[in-house]
Amino acid sequence: MLTMKRYCGTGFHSIGRWAGCRKYFRIERVVIVVALLLSWPALAQPEAKDAEAGVADAERISDLRRLQVAPVVVNGEELFRVVGVSSYTAEERAADIVQAIEVLARNPSFDPKSLRIVDEDMVHRIYPGKRRKPVITIVDQDAEIESSDREIIAEVFKARTAEIIEAYRNDRKPEVILSNVLHAIGRTLVLVAVLFGVFWGFRRLEALLEKQIKTRMKKLEAKSLRIIQSEQLWELLRIVLRVLRLLIVVVLVYVFLNFVLSLFPWTRHAAGTLLHFLVDPLAAISLAILNYVPSLIFLILLFFITRYVLRVLARFFTALGRERIHIKGFDADWALPTYRIVRVVVILFAVVLAYPYIPGSDSEAFKGISILFGVLFSLGSTSVISNVIAGYTMTYRRAFRIGDRVKIGGTIGDVMEMRVLVTHVRSLKNEEVVIPNSTILNNEVINYSKMAREHGLILHTTVGIGYEVPWRQVEAMLIMAAHRTPNILKQPEPFVLQTGLADFAVNYELNAYCGDEKQAMELYSGLHQNIQDVFNEYGIQIMTPSYRMDTPEPKIVPKDQWYAEPAAPLE
Repeated sequence: MLTMKRYCGTGFHSIGRWAGCRKYFRIERVVIVVALLLSWPALAQPEAKDAEAGVADAERISDLRRLQVAPVVVNGEELFRVVGVSSYTAEERAADIVQAIEVLARNPSFDPKSLRIVDEDMVHRIYPGKRRKPVITIVDQDAEIESSDREIIAEVFKARTAEIIEAYRNDRKPEVILSNVLHAIGRTLVLVAVLFGVFWGFRRLEALLEKQIKTRMKKLEAKSLRIIQSEQLWELLRIVLRVLRLLIVVVLVYVFLNFVLSLFPWTRHAAGTLLHFLVDPLAAISLAILNYVPSLIFLILLFFITRYVLRVLARFFTALGRERIHIKGFDADWALPTYRIVRVVVILFAVVLAYPYIPGSDSEAFKGISILFGVLFSLGSTSVISNVIAGYTMTYRRAFRIGDRVKIGGTIGDVMEMRVLVTHVRSLKNEEVVIPNSTILNNEVINYSKMAREHGLILHTTVGIGYEVPWRQVEAMLIMAAHRTPNILKQPEPFVLQTGLADFAVNYELNAYCGDEKQAMELYSGLHQNIQDVFNEYGIQIMTPSYRMDTPEPKIVPKDQWYAEPAAPLE
């Protein structure tokens, strides 16, 4: 740059000097690019070395994580951790070290200051004084898990071992144990008193709140026109108070146990791990919840999408049922059952999509429970499934609809309700008969209403009349009786059929149309009454089912006896 200054000057007053400067700039740029290209391998080499070092560190950390590690716990305190191998596990190695330290601690003649470190091939060993058997053998892996050197770790292990031997002996002195027992008893009495105060205080607080707040809650309930329930609010407040009391009791008990357990060497390690009993499950639950958040979001979205689809389907099939939307060949009565089928399919599809995202769905216990419920459902739902299939089959067969008068088996009545499993029928005697749909599917169904809506229902009854009576007269009398019966249609005309020539009489069947099948019982009764009246008027005897010989007098009722007591003439 100094050369450039000398060459270019400071002012660029002349064009020639400026052109020379530009030429110099171009030459300098070329030199810089060439130098960078030549120095690139040298620059890239440290980066490659750093990358290789990073890979090596990652592999070393991965190897350390695969090592077996066990803590050495003496006198309720964790001294350090040691590693293990397949032939000599970390737990076995830690147990041997603990046993060796406790043997030294129980020996009053042993001086902890006599512990010495010996550097041997690839290991450091800690010997108790002049003895030949080592207490602890330290390998490179023990130092690596602590991210330190083996020599430094050996010094730390030696110091910790000496300290714990002194503490081991001190904690087991009779006067120390007696003092700790007295402290534990005192803290127990304090805990009982504090717990009694907590329960008493919360009872007083609950009574005070009930006296002060419950009245205001009732006023709020009256102002909200009972939309807000005072009892529910008060119960919610009581639950909050009880949860708060429980938390206080748990904290007090935890502090008490942690203190009392730490007084004695036999329970000191439990005191150190007591917090983990509470924190570890909470931490595991929190971590599981955080890991489950993406799946939870998916399930929430799936729930709302499924709900929206079901709402759209409900509106569509409702419009079909109310005949606002017409589909060729689709009956309006099919709308509701079809929607139910489609809804089940949509829900099952959503469940299949959601199943992998349900917590624990991949566990063996969850799979076992699913299989168990599946087997129980398949074994116990055979009749249920058959009734469900029969119910939907009947719907699409259009055998009957709600309000129709039908005959199913030996039951005659009006259809009140059609459900998936059963059909409710109200009999002619005002009885509710519940019939399984599978029974209906396997029996013939007589529908009195379907044809009656357009063509009318034919009522028919049979009488037996002797051969001595002209058949034309009989047919005329039967048609006259039909015309006398109210609500019998004039068109189409009633007609008579001779259904059989029996041994002693001719069987005549009267057929008459009615427009309302619900009045069939009343019409049959009126028709039979008019038949008797007409035949009595003309002195024609209706034969009995069993006939042997003619009676001296015909079996007819004279007209003057039609209203014999207690009957009264119709006004």
